[in-house]
Amino acid sequence: MRIVIELVLVAALAAAGFFGWSNLQKSNSAGAKITAATIEAQVSAEMLTDSEKELETAEEELDQLREQLEPLQAKSLELAAVKAALAGGPILDDLESSYKKQKNISVERQLGLGALRMLTKGSDDPGAAEAFRKALQMSDWNSRKNSICAAQIGLAAAGEKIKVMSECAVQVPGAEPAAHAAGPAAHGDAHAAKGSEPDAHGAKPGKDGKDVKHAAGGAHAAPHWGYDGAMGPDKWGNEFPTCGKGKAQSPLNIQGPFSRGRISVNPDYKTGALKILNNGHTIQVNVPPGSKVRIDGVVFELLQFHFHRPSEEQIDGKPMAMVIHFVHKSATGKLAVLGVLLKEGNENPGIKTLWQYAQPKEAPEMEVPDVTFNPANLLPREMDFFSYDGSLTTPPCTEGVRFFILKSPVNVSREQVTAFPFRANARPVQPLNGRTIITSN
Repeated sequence: MRIVIELVLVAALAAAGFFGWSNLQKSNSAGAKITAATIEAQVSAEMLTDSEKELETAEEELDQLREQLEPLQAKSLELAAVKAALAGGPILDDLESSYKKQKNISVERQLGLGALRMLTKGSDDPGAAEAFRKALQMSDWNSRKNSICAAQIGLAAAGEKIKVMSECAVQVPGAEPAAHAAGPAAHGDAHAAKGSEPDAHGAKPGKDGKDVKHAAGGAHAAPHWGYDGAMGPDKWGNEFPTCGKGKAQSPLNIQGPFSRGRISVNPDYKTGALKILNNGHTIQVNVPPGSKVRIDGVVFELLQFHFHRPSEEQIDGKPMAMVIHFVHKSATGKLAVLGVLLKEGNENPGIKTLWQYAQPKEAPEMEVPDVTFNPANLLPREMDFFSYDGSLTTPPCTEGVRFFILKSPVNVSREQVTAFPFRANARPVQPLNGRTIITSN
C-alpha cells in the first residue's frame, strides 16, 4: 500500500510539474505576443499622430488658400471686365494700324501688343505669340529683365515650349524654369561663386522654389531626385554621372583598419540670427558670417548645417538615429563637412529650439525674429574624429569634400527624431575604393 501511495504521489508531482511547465510556455508565448502587439501599437500611434499633424497642416493650408483666393477673385473680375471691354476689337485694330506706320517699335510696345491680342483673341492667337517672340528678340539680356520675363511668360501662356528664367516672379504651370546663362555657379559646386554656396542637396533653389542647375554655356532645369522611387539614390547616376561613376563618394561605413593622423580641427562658432528652411529634402539652417573652423590652420567658413535620418555614416555597419552635417568652405573654394552623430537618449535642447521653427513642408528660408542660435550648442565636448576624402551626399555628388565624423555622439530624444519631417533622407553607404580612413587618435 505504501508503494502504491508513493507512486501516486510521484505521478501527481510529475503531472503538476508538466502542468506548470505548460503554463510557463503559454505565458512566454503570450508575453511575446504582448510585446509584438505593443510595438505595433506604438507604430500605429506614431502613424496616427503623423496623420493628425498632416490633417492639421492641410487645414491650415486650406485656410491660407481661402485667404489668398479672395484677392484673386477680385483680380479675376478686373481681368474679365478688361477683356469684355476689348472684345469688340476696334482698339486692337487702331493700335495695330498705328504701329504699322512706325518703323521701329519698342520692346514695351511689342509686349503691349502681344498682351492686347491675347486679351482680345485668346492665348492661342498666333499674332500674340509673334509679338511676344519679337519682344524677346529685341530685349537686352543685361538690362531688360522685366521685359524678358514678360515675353517668356507670354510665350509660355500661348502654349509654346520655352524656358522661363528662375528670376521671373511669376511661373506658368508646365513651363520649364531656366536660369540666366550668366547666373552664378550652382550649389554643390566645390568652386561655387560667392553667394552660391553649396546647400544640403547640391542644387540652388530658384525663386520659384524649384532646383536650378547651371551649366557652362547655358542653363537648364535640374532633374528631380529623391530618396525612393524612380529617382531614388540607385538612380541618381542616370542624371548626375558623378553619383554613379565617382570613385570617392560619400557616405562611408567607417570601420578599420585605420591610419593614424595628426590633423587639428578647431571649430569657432558664433551666435547669430536663426535662419531656417525646409528645402524639400531636409531641415537646413543657414549660418550668418562669422562662424568658422580651422583645419590645420586653414580657415573654413561655416555656411550651413542640415540633418539626415538615419545617420548617413555608419560605424562598423550600424547607423545611428540621425546625423548633422556642418558644411564649410575655404577661401579657395574647398569644402569640409563636420559630421555629428545623434543617438537616441535625452532631449537635445539645441534641436528643441530648431524644431520649434522647422516647417513641416517645403518652404523658403525664414529668419526668426528675436531668436539667435549658436551651432556650437550641437557639438559634443570631445573632438576626436574619423576623416576621409569624399563627396556631397546628394546630387550632383561633387567630389573633393573632406569629411570629419566626430566619434562622440550627442543625444536626441525619440520624440525629436519622429518630429523630424522626413522619415528617411539618407544616402546608402558607398564603396571605399581603396581610400584611407584616418583616426585622430
